[in-house]
Amino acid sequence: MGLFSLTQDIAVDLGTANTLIIHKGKIVVDQPSIVAMDVLTGKLEAIGREAAMMEGRTPKSIRTVRPLRDGVIADFQAAEMMVRGMIKLIPNKGHIITPALRMVVGIPSGATEVERRAVRDSSEHAGGREVYLIDEPMAAALGIGLDIEKPEGNMVVDIGGGTTEIAVISLGGIVADRSIRVAGNEFTADILDYMFRQHNLKIGEPTAEKIKKTIGAALPDMGEDAPENMIVSGSNRVTSLPMEVPVSYQEIAHCLDKSLAKLEGAIMQALEDTPPELFADLMRNGVWLSGGGAQLHGLAKRFSDRMQIEFKVAEDPLRAVARGTGIALNNLDRFKFLRRQ
Repeated sequence: MGLFSLTQDIAVDLGTANTLIIHKGKIVVDQPSIVAMDVLTGKLEAIGREAAMMEGRTPKSIRTVRPLRDGVIADFQAAEMMVRGMIKLIPNKGHIITPALRMVVGIPSGATEVERRAVRDSSEHAGGREVYLIDEPMAAALGIGLDIEKPEGNMVVDIGGGTTEIAVISLGGIVADRSIRVAGNEFTADILDYMFRQHNLKIGEPTAEKIKKTIGAALPDMGEDAPENMIVSGSNRVTSLPMEVPVSYQEIAHCLDKSLAKLEGAIMQALEDTPPELFADLMRNGVWLSGGGAQLHGLAKRFSDRMQIEFKVAEDPLRAVARGTGIALNNLDRFKFLRRQ
């Protein structure tokens, strides 16, 4: 780039739960997708990790906002402030002036044109001179290391925070896909509701997230791989007194079952839409899981057993979309599916 470079190339995985930015082939920003704002002035108080620490603990003068819901922008102003703030976190040594940005941004494949335009506008207002959009399942496939341009079928299931993106890919395009708004946030809501109903325990989203990450499971019988029980603290919903309860992974598997069944249904629909020749490829190649939801204990085994196709968890599934978005950034002239906005 150098001292007089006027353009900076970045790739952005703009996720409901986390935002990652890739610059020069490296992930340089990895922060929760949240901002803290002054209620009266609208001034940005904190972003990312600092804002996440404030969630559920703010005075009345400050509110925390998650600008994205179900994988798309729900609060335009907060999203613009967040993207601009995240970009400022990129190490920018050696620049005399702030460079214009050429950006590749991941977006759910099921996003509407209005939702795509909102991402484009936020990116441009944050400094983007050229903005390209890439469907998240395509980015995930690239990040996993699949050759998406071969005349061969590959299937990716990316379970993010707001959406699960399911796609069968061949010859550089999506042949069959489903985008379902059941993903990590829905799992968290299931856990909140279960703890409230079953244990009379009121907990916040951060605690439910911790439960999900620690003992979240897709199967009620994990055998030797079973995580140990977790002690959860909160307040009694009747007396408001503090209480602690032990929670097992079997309980969490039970409370997540309905949401996981919805995912299975969406995957089956995508498989039904897959041409026979590509279906044969999937039987041979298996199906790849990516995203934070792929880390649920026993999820790959559950899907494999139910659908009689091997499901595999990608290496470092949380960053698969980010890695793939970075690969797309380095191949703008090669990949025709990238949409210039």
